[in-house]
Amino acid sequence: MNKITLITGATSGIGRSCATIFAKNGHDIIITGRRIDRLEEVSKELKSKYGINVLPLAFDIRNNNDVKNAISSLPDEWNKIEILINNAGLAVGLNTIHEGEIDDWERMIDTNVKGLLYISRAVLPLFVKNKKGHVINIGSIAGKEVYPFGNVYCATKHAVDAITKAMRTELVKDGVKVTQIAPGAIETEFSIVRFKGDKEKADGIYKGFKPLKPEDIADIVYYTTTLPSHVNINDLIVMPTAQASSTVFDKKA
Repeated sequence: MNKITLITGATSGIGRSCATIFAKNGHDIIITGRRIDRLEEVSKELKSKYGINVLPLAFDIRNNNDVKNAISSLPDEWNKIEILINNAGLAVGLNTIHEGEIDDWERMIDTNVKGLLYISRAVLPLFVKNKKGHVINIGSIAGKEVYPFGNVYCATKHAVDAITKAMRTELVKDGVKVTQIAPGAIETEFSIVRFKGDKEKADGIYKGFKPLKPEDIADIVYYTTTLPSHVNINDLIVMPTAQASSTVFDKKA
């Protein structure tokens, strides 16, 4: 088989774009997500266009038993994963802490922090055993700064930043690379989820400037995996040209 790459949250946005560019470059792909219909759609498209193998795994990354069962039951030909892209993540709501929705908090913490840990715990022993591998954690500018009403989301992405650093220090002796890519404003389903389906509010976030596209980040993710074995990109913040920080934009009327 070709080099095997596992991508979480691969049914849309950055995850789907990553699946496309890795498939285009000859990788066999394991794609995960909760929506089996979308996984099958992506799988069919990638196999048809690029002639590679695709294994869709439908599970909720927030459920550790489901994660463990999915990875432990991989067929022998699929358990030699070399690249893990921890992409699954979301933001829900924009509230002050004293007005926050507990369900929103738990959904973000369970997906962005615990989900990343669950899949990493399941896959990293394979990297350590093989003395090679590359983990790419998709972070956010929200993991570098804190902005009003982003409190818990920012906290989860700060956790991703810390977990990435911890992974790097713990896995360096095993020859495993660890990279974090932290995007700024990027036009995906992210804002639609944050505003709980209110497309008008979501679209308003991107008015007046050109945001990043999922393929912009996918190109960078792929590039980090093509470097010589002695070279690793530890941490990379990627912003639209019109964005200086999480709250400073050059927006045109």
